[in-house]
Amino acid sequence: MSKVLIIGAGGVGGVVTHKCAQLPEIFSEIVLASRTESKCKAIAEQVNRPIKTAQIDADNVPELVKLINAEKPSLVINVALPYQDLTIMDACLEAGVHYMDTANYEPLDTAKFEYKWQWAYHEKFEKAGLTALLGSGFDPGATNVFTAYLAKHYFDEIHELDIIDVNGGDHGYPFATNFNPEINIREVTAECRHWENGEFVTTPAMSKKAEFTCPEEVGTFNIYRMYHEELESLSKHYPTLKRAQFWMSFSDNYLNHLEVLGNVGMTGIEEVEYQGQKIVPIQFLAKLLPDPSSLGPRTKGRTCIGCVVRGVKGSKERIVYIYNICDHQACYQEVQSQAISYTTGVPAMIGAMNILNGNWVKPGVWNIEQFDPDPFMDAMNKYGLPWKVVELTDFNLDQ
Repeated sequence: MSKVLIIGAGGVGGVVTHKCAQLPEIFSEIVLASRTESKCKAIAEQVNRPIKTAQIDADNVPELVKLINAEKPSLVINVALPYQDLTIMDACLEAGVHYMDTANYEPLDTAKFEYKWQWAYHEKFEKAGLTALLGSGFDPGATNVFTAYLAKHYFDEIHELDIIDVNGGDHGYPFATNFNPEINIREVTAECRHWENGEFVTTPAMSKKAEFTCPEEVGTFNIYRMYHEELESLSKHYPTLKRAQFWMSFSDNYLNHLEVLGNVGMTGIEEVEYQGQKIVPIQFLAKLLPDPSSLGPRTKGRTCIGCVVRGVKGSKERIVYIYNICDHQACYQEVQSQAISYTTGVPAMIGAMNILNGNWVKPGVWNIEQFDPDPFMDAMNKYGLPWKVVELTDFNLDQ
């Protein structure tokens, strides 16, 4: 029986709150806090048990510490913006509580997607006797655990990893993003990096394309190689990896809109002056686009996210594909959210559960693949994200 403080009331925060509320035997009390408390209250009204809400500025460490000390949670679940990871980590250290998030810290002024800032906190958390769990979403998160699970049970060495994230959903808008628009667009427009032969190789954004057919009749999609932060931690923790790549599906319509917006400067992250005020173009664009948390009722179709791993078992090479398929409408019926928020929010709840039940308590700062994958994988099957493993005879995305 433990109390948790959830910070962030967007689409993912809503799912985390719903899923934690379904398990009162683990999450005995839930506090949901955000800069805009009305969003917290709207989520609380959807849930069939009492949820306490609070207003918080996650950029303000003293304010965070005051809230944490007042509520005395066992764990802070950070599903706020990645820019706020370090202030929330600072507050957890000062207040003496465990920490977890779903996405790595990212500076406001540059799209870096690196773990170095958070890894630098390892000694502080270790000395404080506190656990900090990084990246307990889907990608990063479940994809890291998928890799760890295959490495543990199917391989002696893993040599190649392809993480493939396909969203076969349709929300009906001319252009919208399925999670925070600012983070989504920064990810897509950033330079691509993939791991090859002991180093990261940089290529232009969206310059490598392949075609991928998902299992279970989800469909065939164009996927594009891009950088995602789990490549940094997985290449570090699995030194036998010779190549690791991340792929995501995008429609031509999405890419055409993004190209035009980029050409006119609307995806820029540098401040510009307009009518005496300084604004960041991409932040202004985010305000014009549909709120991702509002997409649930109108999104139809399925997601298919998984990992293809090539390696050796004994003296034999093998290729194994592990994946989850998630239905947008089924997610909405359960927690009033589309599948992108659902596939991030459920692993966040599972990561929190593994900390609270003691499975994953270890002082320091850890990426999710550094813990035993088995309890997480069991929980995915139990709490809404069932997965499958299939052996492949061949696999090649090089075109």
